[in-house]
Amino acid sequence: MTAGCSVAEAAPAPAHIATLAAAFHPDPALAWIMPDAADRRRRLPRFFDWLLGDHARHGHILASPGAEVVTLWRAPGKVHHHDPLTPAELWKMLGIFGPSILRAERAGRHVANHVPRGEDHLYLRYAGVRPDMQGKGWGGLAIRTGIALANSLGVDTCLETANPANVALYRALGFEIAAEWRVPRGPRFWTMRRPRG
Repeated sequence: MTAGCSVAEAAPAPAHIATLAAAFHPDPALAWIMPDAADRRRRLPRFFDWLLGDHARHGHILASPGAEVVTLWRAPGKVHHHDPLTPAELWKMLGIFGPSILRAERAGRHVANHVPRGEDHLYLRYAGVRPDMQGKGWGGLAIRTGIALANSLGVDTCLETANPANVALYRALGFEIAAEWRVPRGPRFWTMRRPRG
């Protein structure tokens, strides 16, 4: 149970990487990008290590003290920001995705095209609950914490999910479907938005 527990801003930590990598191993989009399950298990920690650093610079990492849940949010003004793709950054991406780099680029490009325009919202990029803690309310707690942050900033909240099971959870938290779309020859996504307040 999550009674008496909290989610707060956190610095990147190995436990956060482990939670996100385990939670997203079965994710439809990441399974499409990296279809070999063993290869995906090896690569996801590198992917989330990179994402945690990115969100430490350009957003918020909201996590529970025991890393039962970890959420990554892009801050208003940074929603559509991408660090320059230098040779070193490209080499890092190749190390993360290997032979799946083109699928990762295609999925990322289409997600970016469907994130709501403008910078006046808080964007939930990833929300993961450690598998042994799923179904105990941690996900809802973390997302409500992000919604409270968005309200304090006076902005809307938005997200994308490729997991159809998540759509009802987000709707229960006040999100509405803004668009349903598919990466060509790839996974289906739902773009969802929650008004401020």
